[in-house]
Amino acid sequence: MRLVFMGTPDFAVPSLQALLDGEDQVVSVVAQPDQPAGRGMTLRAPPVKVLAEAHHVPVFQPSKLRPPEVLEHLRAWQPDLIVVAAYGKILPTTILALPPYGCINVHASLLPKYRGAAPIQWAIARGETETGITIMRISEHMDAGDLLFQKAIPITDRDTGGTLHDKLALLGAQALRESLVLLKRGQLTAQPQNEAEVTYAPLIKKEDGRIDWSMDAVAIERRIRAFNPWPSAYTTLHGQLFKIFVARVIAAKEEAGQPAPQLSPGTVIAVTAESVMIATRVGALALEEVQLEGKKRLPIREFLKGYRLVPDLTLGI
Repeated sequence: MRLVFMGTPDFAVPSLQALLDGEDQVVSVVAQPDQPAGRGMTLRAPPVKVLAEAHHVPVFQPSKLRPPEVLEHLRAWQPDLIVVAAYGKILPTTILALPPYGCINVHASLLPKYRGAAPIQWAIARGETETGITIMRISEHMDAGDLLFQKAIPITDRDTGGTLHDKLALLGAQALRESLVLLKRGQLTAQPQNEAEVTYAPLIKKEDGRIDWSMDAVAIERRIRAFNPWPSAYTTLHGQLFKIFVARVIAAKEEAGQPAPQLSPGTVIAVTAESVMIATRVGALALEEVQLEGKKRLPIREFLKGYRLVPDLTLGI
């Protein structure tokens, strides 16, 4: 088949590589425009563009998809199928109707759960024990198309947004390869999504990383992992930004999970040479890896060699 691939960030790279290594022909790649990055704000090509150019595949980077000339550009490539992975824009109906085999998407959740921009992070933050990849037929509505193929993996209690992203990027490439084989055999069956089971994964904002110490320890620890590496979970320490990258839940000792009344959430309970324990609404967190504003990211034992913390200090104020 003649394929057009639409994708932009690191997540899409394994899927594009899988197509480049396969028997079908990737005739063009569509990516978001180059963006300024770094201190010098110089234009930087997206990862998908870098890979495509390394394989001498033509790259098209329109800022918008609706202008008629964009459709004509794509039509000139005569694609049999358009494959999308983390492209970053909704495809208009004119493009959806272009290829004979339609348009399919590599989505990082087990739809209908976690439609939206950040399914990886919210699956961790909300305590899911399983996620996966869905190959779906793209419709006019966000992540609402028919399901074509799914592969599941567990979410471990040490997974972060970063580690799970990398696992799912590779799984996405594998699922894409397998689904294309079935598609060409006529063995890929479309199943409508169960609308009663739909959940959403909205775009993550920097403020989502702010730790609310009035939540219970389990919920906070999940968000710490979910938002690592970005936007990272953070609070303040003596008015300075204080990021927490790794923490461990300490179970509440009180009966029925009720916190001790003297422990205000966010309060430092205890400090040793290798540990800092923070009170939450239920249970406590032992900080394991942190970063103070303007300083390096450090294991807590290294951080404590250069910064003195004392019990009864409250974070986040």
